[in-house]
Amino acid sequence: MSKVFLLSPEISQKIAAGEVIERPFSVVKELVENSLDARADDIKVEVLEGGKQLIRVTDNGFGMTREDALLSFERYSTSKIHKENDLNNISTLGFRGEALPSISSVSHVILKTREKKNKKGTLIERQGEELIRVCDVGFPGGTGIEVRDLFFNMPARKKFLRSEKSEFSQIVKYLIQVALAGPGVRVALYHGTREVFNYPRSSLLKERIFQIYGKSILEKLMEIDYEEEERRLHGFASRPPLGKGSRSRQLFFVNKRPVKDKVLLGALNRAYRDFLEKDNFPEAFLFLDIPFSEVDVNVHPAKAEVRFNDSRQIFQLLQRGIEKAIIKNMGVKEVYASAPQKPSNFRIEEKGDRTAFNDIHERKVETEQLFSNLKKEKNTLPRVLGQYMNLYIVAVDEEGILIIDQHNAHERVLFEQYEAIDSEQKWPRKLALFPILIELSPSQVISLEQNKKLLEDVGFRVEEMGGHSFALKEYPDIFRENEAKDALLSLLEEMKEEKLEMKKKKLLSTMACKTAIKAGEVLSSEKMIYLVEKLFSTSNPSICPHGRPVILRISRYEIEKGIKRH
Repeated sequence: MSKVFLLSPEISQKIAAGEVIERPFSVVKELVENSLDARADDIKVEVLEGGKQLIRVTDNGFGMTREDALLSFERYSTSKIHKENDLNNISTLGFRGEALPSISSVSHVILKTREKKNKKGTLIERQGEELIRVCDVGFPGGTGIEVRDLFFNMPARKKFLRSEKSEFSQIVKYLIQVALAGPGVRVALYHGTREVFNYPRSSLLKERIFQIYGKSILEKLMEIDYEEEERRLHGFASRPPLGKGSRSRQLFFVNKRPVKDKVLLGALNRAYRDFLEKDNFPEAFLFLDIPFSEVDVNVHPAKAEVRFNDSRQIFQLLQRGIEKAIIKNMGVKEVYASAPQKPSNFRIEEKGDRTAFNDIHERKVETEQLFSNLKKEKNTLPRVLGQYMNLYIVAVDEEGILIIDQHNAHERVLFEQYEAIDSEQKWPRKLALFPILIELSPSQVISLEQNKKLLEDVGFRVEEMGGHSFALKEYPDIFRENEAKDALLSLLEEMKEEKLEMKKKKLLSTMACKTAIKAGEVLSSEKMIYLVEKLFSTSNPSICPHGRPVILRISRYEIEKGIKRH
């Protein structure tokens, strides 16, 4: 009996569907891409149970004839490419011809569509591989697709879907990217009967950013518009020295396609490395327009990644464009620009948090070995000499010199203190004299809903005021009133892990970071000595809660070697 055989069409279709449709977000993405390719400027998305029970996408695009609508459920059917060479010049968002066949093979689908020139529309209903009915229907021009009971015939795949809130948050993030990519498109999202957002058409990207994130973010952004030959970089990014405590708002669009790409991310962080305050990352809404032939969008089944023909050229384009905008914004002379035309050692780096302490790893200092040397009895603690640049505490012991980052050190001390407080659930809290008003983005609202109990446990009490407006009524006593709002916003951005333990660690780490001694703060001798004592009484004095090194050791051997005593 042969060991090799052909899979049945039913099984192969489900395998193919699994490559394209991984979760509810994948369905929304494929359907919305089709709407945009049909030149829709009004897209409405409705979901139930985070999309697991229902996804409905309605648009006012071209619509289809009955013949085209029936053909669209066949594998490899598409209106977007016609010959092999078209794969090298893809200008549409969708093109694979797999979306509707894949979706319908694992769900119950009802499609309604009408070309605007036709009087009657078409309804097609399918369940799995079975065609249920085809009939005339009254429908406004465009297309509406309803997807119910996703993975009803694939229980193993359905079992591994995440929680309703987690699945829904992915849909929210994606549709915000869609709204940013096309300000001229109305984008609305409903979860059950609740309107999550409804962004009207706008002629400017700046207005769309305002619609999504509010007025406060615009004050921190500068415009970027840079062009080289047929390539253009435009959008908005952080105005130095302002930034954000996380990389959550670093969004890139290549020919209006939202993408994740290390080349773009590396160029962004390289351009900002000398211009932002420590522990801050640039916010960016950047659009790259390049010839379609210079980018391959067909390298990932879900079209989430791209590959550039010349990564070095794209890296340099972004770096130069951003640095020129920074220099212009800061009023610095052009000679300050440091982006070389032909870097001799081109590497893609993700070092948004590039500090002196990240370079410790380049010197191959093993953290565990350093930790073992630092864990000393109290009577052998390092002797504090003083403070350098209001950033570092300089101390010595019998093995050499220690350079201690005062912020990271205090962060480690506070983190362990907060862990102790949290274990006893005895967080002191303050009542705001007047409610602190906060505007939250849709993703922040989702995060608040997911983490409300955790936040309340440590002292944050937030009440809804209508729309995306909220009022902070109470906050932990460790914050001053002007710090509480910033701390809450940072927590909403960072608490994304599914596991409760990881969320709690992120929460306490962020609270420790927000309340620790800041870089640039002058410390008295007494404070420095106290901080060093407290640091060496912690469980791990060498690493802060975020994983950054606290201490750099310069051994006596290194000193003597440097001045050629060896």
